[in-house]
Amino acid sequence: MSEILKNHINKFVKISEEEFEEILKFFTVRPVSKKENLLQEGQVCKHHYFVLKGLLRKFYINEKGIEQTTEFAIETWWMTDNIAYEHRQPTEFYIQSVEKSEILCITQDNQERLLCNFPVMERYFRFVYQRAYAAAQMRVKYLFSLSKEEFYFELLRKHPEFVQRVPQYLIASFLGFTPEYLSEIRKRSVS
Repeated sequence: MSEILKNHINKFVKISEEEFEEILKFFTVRPVSKKENLLQEGQVCKHHYFVLKGLLRKFYINEKGIEQTTEFAIETWWMTDNIAYEHRQPTEFYIQSVEKSEILCITQDNQERLLCNFPVMERYFRFVYQRAYAAAQMRVKYLFSLSKEEFYFELLRKHPEFVQRVPQYLIASFLGFTPEYLSEIRKRSVS
């Protein structure tokens, strides 16, 4: 499984086998059950997660008591509450496994030591954060420029395997509408 991280790192920076063996020591492997919470609102966010296998989601509970999904992470994606992680403060989010998963965890202290010992990893994480920021930018653009229906079809067009994999009620939560409304959209598109 660690080959997944090594291959991901090597997409952005080059490291030797020996360097990777040392880099891996900064992480812990964690199996995660379906619907297990890795982080809950009010907890101090202590980890950054890399998905080896499975699917995670980040969400908050809005003022109406409804879960609002803000982000997903599939294989080779990273997830944390960046503000709470960086500032070592309580989070307003939950991070939960959508399916049985296996993840790598790194604490902020270990990540700092990793970056000091392997400066090339600064470049790696810069690429990771740039891509995450770009994805967040596009989501905001779609939220403001597309109807909810158009947003769903854009997601389906660009990531059909993702839409098939994620439970529809979570897709609805991510897009900001009810599962019933998503069901209506899907029925209309079939007819």
